[in-house]
Amino acid sequence: MNSDWLIGVDLGGTKTEVILLDSGSREHFRMRLATPKGDYQGTLTTIVKLVQEAEFRAGCSGLSVGVGIPGSVSRLTGRVKNGNSTWLNGNPMADDLAGLLGRPVTLTNDANCLALSEATDGAGAGYGVVFAAILGTGCGAGISVKGQPLTGPNGVAGEWGHNPLPWASQAELDQRPCFCGRRGCNETFLSGTGLALTHQLLWQETLTSLEIASAADAGDCRARQTLDLYLDQLARGLASVINLIDPDVIVLGGGLSNVGAIYQQLPERLPARVFGGECDTPVIRAWHGDSSGVRGAAWLARANV
Repeated sequence: MNSDWLIGVDLGGTKTEVILLDSGSREHFRMRLATPKGDYQGTLTTIVKLVQEAEFRAGCSGLSVGVGIPGSVSRLTGRVKNGNSTWLNGNPMADDLAGLLGRPVTLTNDANCLALSEATDGAGAGYGVVFAAILGTGCGAGISVKGQPLTGPNGVAGEWGHNPLPWASQAELDQRPCFCGRRGCNETFLSGTGLALTHQLLWQETLTSLEIASAADAGDCRARQTLDLYLDQLARGLASVINLIDPDVIVLGGGLSNVGAIYQQLPERLPARVFGGECDTPVIRAWHGDSSGVRGAAWLARANV
């Protein structure tokens, strides 16, 4: 395969994006198409079309391809599992894409792609262990160790979003049903959807997470109290990560990663929650923003170079 070019594909619930990078991490082409929701074969066709378009722009074929998906791949079966794009679940997606494209294709969770992107040439560059969390509509995370994504034998390393929020009461947990079938997952507190639910439970007022953050910045008392509670919950969630793997850096992506109060207040909240009463772990906003997922998928493609 041509090692001068890398193709990454980020498969989302509403859009699928491709990027063409050179070996020096410079972007040469990017394109998005709507994701055929509920249509597995249509999803494969869309990915193939995007890869072919990127290869046309590169002027060569047979390039390495990495794909980030909203789910994980079972090592036992090779099939997708845990996908919130449920039409992917149970399908041998890597094998199907390899057959259609005529080459190996590497798949991993989209949060792993965030971690890999930021560890390679982003906010986590130069750090050994990078924990990267997506604080968006949902809440996921990935881990990169020495520039390689950590997946684990069950394909679920970094699935922080589906652990219960630490140090929460049973009543708090019971208020937060999760799509995974459990209650009180980190995702139900720490995602944008979770922040909106917190505000609704506190004040019986419906606002989006971004409206809450904006209102808090403007001095709204209710929004400030909601955001204060969110920051305490986020400190609890991240302290459990530090207590478990003690990463060299925590990188935050997703819409809520743009809330400035996180970086101003979280460092002073973490020591009280981290075992030993001290915490020197930097918490940094992702450098590549919304581009990190697709860039990480391209770096994932290096495995096939």
